[in-house]
Amino acid sequence: MLSMRATAKTKGIKPKHVKDLIPLMILMVIIFLLLLFWENELDEDAVAATLEQLHVDYPQSDIPMRYCNHMIIQRVIKEPNNTCKKDHFFIHERPRNINGVCNSPRRVPCQNHSPGLCFLSEIEFKMTVCKLIEGTRYPACNYRVFTTEGFIVVTCDDMRPSKIQRYTE
Repeated sequence: MLSMRATAKTKGIKPKHVKDLIPLMILMVIIFLLLLFWENELDEDAVAATLEQLHVDYPQSDIPMRYCNHMIIQRVIKEPNNTCKKDHFFIHERPRNINGVCNSPRRVPCQNHSPGLCFLSEIEFKMTVCKLIEGTRYPACNYRVFTTEGFIVVTCDDMRPSKIQRYTE
């Protein structure tokens, strides 16, 4: 029968080295978990910031002329293939009031077979609608401005808007 020391040597493992690795392994697991949670937190903030950046202008910017052209360029709003968006709208309401739409009992069908439920706001929001009148490639886009009040339709995840689908007057 081989002694314990000879058996450990043939397998290439030294018992005292395994004990030394346990604190390092625990530290690595903790760092991994911190990075995992930190990444998820950053993704949630990015989604919220994107919704606000794309559609919320509260309080409304004081741009007397060419509001849409200015806002579209300032916020880099374009189609994925770098063309001008045909239409876009900015909501002039507090973000927390927009978030409240996810509590609305008014459910409606989502566009383009989007997953999840869509909710229609119970109140009308003041907004500016931008309709493309000239140009095809971003940033050479020219928009006509319409001010209106309307209901918004949002897709919600975890009781927070994940996408503003459309508006209805």
